[in-house]
Amino acid sequence: MDFLRPASWEEALAAKAAHPTAVPIAGGTDVMVEINFDHRRPEYLLDLNRISALGAWTVGQEKVVLGPSVPYTKIMENLRAELPGLALAAHTVASPQIRNRGGVGGNLGCASPAGDSHPALLASGADVEVESQARGARLIPIDAFYTGVKRNALEPDELIKAVHIPRADGPQQFAKVGTRNAMVIAVCAFALALHPTTRTVRTGIGSAAPTPIRAKEAEEFLNAALAEGGFWDTGKIITPSVAKEFARLAAGACNPIDDVRGSADYRRHAVGVMARRTLMWTWESYRDCHGRGAHEGAA
Repeated sequence: MDFLRPASWEEALAAKAAHPTAVPIAGGTDVMVEINFDHRRPEYLLDLNRISALGAWTVGQEKVVLGPSVPYTKIMENLRAELPGLALAAHTVASPQIRNRGGVGGNLGCASPAGDSHPALLASGADVEVESQARGARLIPIDAFYTGVKRNALEPDELIKAVHIPRADGPQQFAKVGTRNAMVIAVCAFALALHPTTRTVRTGIGSAAPTPIRAKEAEEFLNAALAEGGFWDTGKIITPSVAKEFARLAAGACNPIDDVRGSADYRRHAVGVMARRTLMWTWESYRDCHGRGAHEGAA
């Protein structure tokens, strides 16, 4: 196994162009586990740790441009207001030691359906910026990024340069089911983001299908229900029937498997429960932010 250690982004792109099978490594929290257990033996490892820009972020008026190597701990500490859903997801990642090393780029590169950041990225509507030496940079919408079980839309000579994530314009939530509170792979996970500016809702589901997915029918139903019922304007309490149908449709979006962590039926049930709970949590936050008393009076 050869170890490539570029000192700049340009050198990294050149190394990836010369060795398309090279496996990028930054935090190493996924790749090194596979190597240590001899589940993977790449010909080349491409160490990106010397490229400081990959561990930085910028907060713009509309978006956060997040380096793929920004540790989860930094997201929790510095971007909780701008990216609340992702910050909540970051809290559930493994242990403090892993959160100090791992970043979103590793999740995206591995593209495991159980990656904790995926549901939050889907709910936020992120774009993944990738680049190759030959073709330059391009943005991949998060909805198009996951192409199969542990497969993504990256070309062999491309590397992840940044993740462009819209700043939250409304409440966001993340929920995860696991066998314990720490150091656990998700049995299933669910993220929900309210977007009051566009009066839409987006979701993200993890570990309940071959790829991370959105519950699009559930979103369409809820978008229509909120608009037709005047909920965005009045902030009135969401009715149980709306919450129940949203949960049913979210569960129906799943295509899970039975494995050692949980059955397919349990995953569907758990996603429905999380969908209903995150909806109520985010909507309560929305009502609080917009004046609960005034909303109740308007209702």
